[in-house]
Amino acid sequence: MISAFLPKKIKYTGQQLTSLWAYRNFGLLGDSIVAFIGPCNIPFRLMADVEDVRGRHKIYSSLMLHFIVEHFDCDLEKAVLRQRLLACIVKETLGSSHKIRRIGDDLYDPDIHRDSASLRGTQDAKLSISVATVSPVSTMIHFAINIETKRTPVKTAGLNDYKINPKQFALKVMQGYAEEMQSIKQARCKVYPAHK
Repeated sequence: MISAFLPKKIKYTGQQLTSLWAYRNFGLLGDSIVAFIGPCNIPFRLMADVEDVRGRHKIYSSLMLHFIVEHFDCDLEKAVLRQRLLACIVKETLGSSHKIRRIGDDLYDPDIHRDSASLRGTQDAKLSISVATVSPVSTMIHFAINIETKRTPVKTAGLNDYKINPKQFALKVMQGYAEEMQSIKQARCKVYPAHK
């Protein structure tokens, strides 16, 4: 599996969640996980999650660490499982010293305290956003974790709260995800069929 950290800042708008994005823009052919840093502002017309569209939930962050994953199969359930595996890898990479909770594909920190009177959502600070979807030729995942937390529409936490370097963090997460994919592939190749 190909992994790459893109040094240039990219604003995430949802347009990146299209098939062959990594190949068309960066020449990365095949299953891939790509990371980059940039703001996030997704217009409703480009949101993949219909629940957010129906709820008119604004998705905005001044600075996030983004991951775009593409696998060349069209099994959406498998993509959702991979999305949750990626969330677990991010949680593990944050380390056990932080009381991070995973709910589905989202990560929360109950110990971050901010004035949240004007913010919608849970009392726990939200670290991440994520969606899995299917294209005509592949499945895709966008997973992003806040770096900064200014002007977010919900109570948030970010890598700056934990004094974590985003690039180093991204490299560890991508390595962990690629190793899991390789391990899963090897596990499929080393067992006999079940006996009747």
